[in-house]
Amino acid sequence: MGELRAYAALGAAQIRSAASYRMSFVIELFGNVGATVFDVLTVLVLFRATPAVGGFTLREAVLIVGISSAGFALADMLVGNVDRLKTYVRAGTLDAVLVRPLAALPQLLLMDLPIRKALRVVFGFTVLGLAVAANDVDWTPARVLLILITPLAACVFFGSIFVLSASLAFWWVDSGEIGSAFTYGGRDFTSYPISVYGGWFRNLFAYALGFGFVAYQPALALLGRDDPLGLPAWSGFLSPLVALGAATLAGVVWRFGIRHYRSTGS
Repeated sequence: MGELRAYAALGAAQIRSAASYRMSFVIELFGNVGATVFDVLTVLVLFRATPAVGGFTLREAVLIVGISSAGFALADMLVGNVDRLKTYVRAGTLDAVLVRPLAALPQLLLMDLPIRKALRVVFGFTVLGLAVAANDVDWTPARVLLILITPLAACVFFGSIFVLSASLAFWWVDSGEIGSAFTYGGRDFTSYPISVYGGWFRNLFAYALGFGFVAYQPALALLGRDDPLGLPAWSGFLSPLVALGAATLAGVVWRFGIRHYRSTGS
């Protein structure tokens, strides 16, 4: 209970800090929503030139980008600031975090909790809700459970990618660009039907790294569509397991990095 109160105090301090400059907070709140808006607008602009992309209509594609945007926006707000780890390692401020009697990762996530990104989360889930309403989904108990779990599984998956990419800073401080290729690049990859990508690239990112199970496969399951690439129908329900696997891997790499970290005073 003591640790939970300490974490709550850290989070409350961040909220009070953001609220103390209200005009600046409002400007940042609306400014940060732009990235998610442009993700959706890109899909809409693409479909102005063609009625279908990769065998998917606009409504179906918006469902895919809605799942991806909702999950990524939530992960970016809750976990995304872990990519500042490289700054803490370089400046030596990570040492102060490690000497406190609290777990390092929750501290880092709460030290600069980006409340300003909250509107991105609202917009992402709004797009997802509109996409679900626009598509003729044959609702079953399994599909109701799927639409509730899928954005959360996407959040866990993207959050794990954030932690994995940030953990590279334990060995390579200037690893930011490589990490961004998998976090923000992964967001872009999952915003489109994976049937539009080439063979080896699709096999690597969609299947080997699991990005195809974030939005594309769940969208197929919701729509009741067969996968044009040949995966069985139950593949659409694998997103929680894929997210769990990613989280487990992220936890192992993070703990390994923390144990082998050498502080600036060593």
